Amino acid sequence: MPLSAIFTEAYNFFRNHISQLAILTVPILFIQVGIQLWLGMEMANADLENPQFGGLHMAAVMALLLVFSLLIAAVTIFLEIRSQGHEANTALILKTSLNFVPGLLLAGVFSGLAILAPVMLFAAFGPLWLVGLTMSIYIFARLAYVNFMVVVERLTPLEAIKGSFKFSGPIAFKTLMVLMLYIPLSLIGGSLSSLAQSVGFPLQLIVEVFVAFMGLFVNVALFRLYMVSRPKLDEQV
Repeated sequence: MPLSAIFTEAYNFFRNHISQLAILTVPILFIQVGIQLWLGMEMANADLENPQFGGLHMAAVMALLLVFSLLIAAVTIFLEIRSQGHEANTALILKTSLNFVPGLLLAGVFSGLAILAPVMLFAAFGPLWLVGLTMSIYIFARLAYVNFMVVVERLTPLEAIKGSFKFSGPIAFKTLMVLMLYIPLSLIGGSLSSLAQSVGFPLQLIVEVFVAFMGLFVNVALFRLYMVSRPKLDEQV
């Protein structure tokens, strides 16, 4: 299926289910973005010569990872349920999502290390950091389906990483094109956040939650690409 069709179907799905998605994800996004903004302010106000990173900050980082894992699990379960034509119950989705948080958290940590490793390694060799960055972007595209492997395929974190890398091989370019949507979203979101920051924290929080919610469109498009590329049951036997 061409990318244009993927984006069209993802747009139609996002538009038709935007209210349900908002009810499910916006409360989680307020918590996630609130923690992110607080950590950002703490880092901005830190003493550069003697930065202090205490237990409260570590707890906030851990809470952020847990909340993000819950968000990803909830969105993925919602997409899976609706793609099968079933009605989605918000409370039931959130309850079920909790079961996937540990697996998603571990998979996210392992995937993040794998993605960051090349750029960090090549950064020690000056201009070669561009080679590392290219490799990291490529690995990012190959591991873009780890969350779906954990939630939909019910794989363990390590199996999900292997499964995503194998699955994404034939569609690596299409996957990268979908992920590239994050670039304009980030640029627009950064500009809006800067404008809102001059007004005050409440407006900045609302704006960043809105931008983060719109960013879920990328997850919808990626899930659609995953579904049309997923081997049928009779092909797996």
